[in-house]
Amino acid sequence: MTRGRARLLRLGVAAGAVAAALGAALGVAADPMQGFGPGSFGLPGLIDMPTAESAPDGTIGGSFFRFDAGTRITLTFQVTKGLAGAFRYSRIPGVGAGGETLYDRSFDLHYQLFGETALRPAIAIGLRDFVGTGVLSSEYVVATKSLTPRLRVTAGLGWGRLASLGGIGSPFGSRPALDFGKGGKANDDQWFRGEVAPFAGIAWQASDRLTLKAEYSSDAYEREEAAGSFDRKSPVNFGVDYRIGKTNTLSAQYLYGTEIGVQFSVALDPHVSPVPSGIETAPLPVRPRPARAADPEAWSTGWVSDPTVAPGVQDAVARALEKDGQRLESMALSATRVEVRVRNERYGAEPEAIGRTARILTRALPASVETFVITPVVRGMAASAVTLRRSDVEALEHEASGALLARVSFGDALRVSDGGLSRTDGLYPRFLWSAAPYVDLNIFDPDDPLRGDVGLRLGGRAEIRPGLFASGAVRQKALGNLDEITRKSDSIIQHVRSDLAEYQKQEDPVIEHLTLAGYARPAPDLYARLTVGYLERMFGGVSGEVLWKRVDSPLALGVEVNYTGQRNFDQLLGFQDYEVATGHASAYYDLGKGFLAQLDVGRYLAKDWGATFTLDREFANGVRVGAFATVTDLSSREFGEGSFDKGIRVTIPLGWATGRPSTGTVDTTIRPLNRDGGARLAVDGRLYETIRGSHQGELSEEWGRVWR
Repeated sequence: MTRGRARLLRLGVAAGAVAAALGAALGVAADPMQGFGPGSFGLPGLIDMPTAESAPDGTIGGSFFRFDAGTRITLTFQVTKGLAGAFRYSRIPGVGAGGETLYDRSFDLHYQLFGETALRPAIAIGLRDFVGTGVLSSEYVVATKSLTPRLRVTAGLGWGRLASLGGIGSPFGSRPALDFGKGGKANDDQWFRGEVAPFAGIAWQASDRLTLKAEYSSDAYEREEAAGSFDRKSPVNFGVDYRIGKTNTLSAQYLYGTEIGVQFSVALDPHVSPVPSGIETAPLPVRPRPARAADPEAWSTGWVSDPTVAPGVQDAVARALEKDGQRLESMALSATRVEVRVRNERYGAEPEAIGRTARILTRALPASVETFVITPVVRGMAASAVTLRRSDVEALEHEASGALLARVSFGDALRVSDGGLSRTDGLYPRFLWSAAPYVDLNIFDPDDPLRGDVGLRLGGRAEIRPGLFASGAVRQKALGNLDEITRKSDSIIQHVRSDLAEYQKQEDPVIEHLTLAGYARPAPDLYARLTVGYLERMFGGVSGEVLWKRVDSPLALGVEVNYTGQRNFDQLLGFQDYEVATGHASAYYDLGKGFLAQLDVGRYLAKDWGATFTLDREFANGVRVGAFATVTDLSSREFGEGSFDKGIRVTIPLGWATGRPSTGTVDTTIRPLNRDGGARLAVDGRLYETIRGSHQGELSEEWGRVWR
């Protein structure tokens, strides 16, 4: 343990000494989540002051807090059992340049060093607004202890804003002035430096729904008072939380002797769907074979010489799979073995599709066929081959899914296949279309933090042959206010992303994308993609990619090369006078326990060179939350406000959100700023995300759904 951390731990223990002593005297060791509720900064807290509590692992939260001195909108994620992160967008009247309202973006981290026990309080450390302009910057060490199962006390020490009232000294030296430049860089030279001040509070859970809070705050709100937007008369705050259902909390606060605050918070457990699931059609049951001794004729292989049997079986399997939301691409049948290549068009978890396919095969195949090779097909590519014994499927249908997983083998389809596949008739060509409303948002605009349009999106997809697809989409705005955006980009480099508003505010129909894409398997463990056309709303051209990934490996390596031109703002058929060649070498690694790391190194759309690091956490049901950061050879001045590209991305499977089986997802990327540095082409259907769900790691993670 470092000296710095040891000092922080000693401070945390000292801050919680009173709470610990009282709790130990009463012998209370409460549930660590009892009475949990976010403070006004979105993370575990009383009102403005933090607590040492921790949300359940994986919790995704959001809160909206409002009072006269500002508004805070915070998104939070419990990254691990102890570590939580937050992204916040704040509106603070009167503290900006020239007395204007400041719209500020900030990041927080909260880490619980120790959970609560009978003798010890929970202890946590945290950083608020540790990157950027530092308007809310502060650090803390805090302890929380239960006195009774419903009464909890908190005491802590704060630095920065949390030491602007009642300071008691500077144990780690003076706090240097903040030089944030263009923003976006960590203010680590200030952390736990300068004056330190104590804060404390108490929370009483009056009922299962109602919690009362009081705190002594060490935040003097100096800037807000100087701006005249806030009158602070007391350091004591009072609050009440009322839980609505299992996920929502409504709060009201009396703040600093003069103000009333309100807050609404939501906390979602990604492990649990917000709606009932399992409403899909029940699978066909397994049909066991008769015992060989009881019916030796049924086990005969004489049917192999009948040329009508295999086509008849394939037709029956294809029809059964189609009713189940799947398509039989091809099939090879011998006396003891069947290989089926199946495209899953309904189920978000591939093992569910595999389990249903296996059941159908037990009902359609002659008894002599013992080996099932089921190969998921994605975008025309045969991914992993899942090999099962029919006798295991018959014996284990009503057992735990792990029993079947222990007897399954996974391999590359190109290596496992015996060939002789017969393609199912009538699959190609095929045309699909959709019409649905869309919402287009523009957030974090300093003139209006939230603008948006709604309209109609008409999409189409032509499946020409296996692995070759044409697709496109047209959008027409119905109403909204994106056309009112007046602020222009101040970027001093090519505007490859910062002119987003110019693309968003078009009133006439626009071509969202229009592409021809081809996918192929050039060799075992290799996957390839080539996409041409209008690739996204801002760029069109050619994009090619090759990926190496073994079915059983956590590692994947890829290379992508693009040559594109910048589209006109009207998003029809024309281009601006800007062309660029970009490309990246990428490494992907499954770290285990749902954590996925990705590193991309190469050239970006503004012709800058650099690297992007991404870390995601994915749950077994497909919910994913991640963060990324990109550093290139652009200087902070060239990049502009924010200094480098960074953001948060969230993926929500439609099946998890609606309870109905679906392969669709809702994908959202939140960037504090839309700048031009570190911008990458937004081409659809990149190979790693296309094939990962059909490989051993992901199949094993989701195997619990195989008998659904």
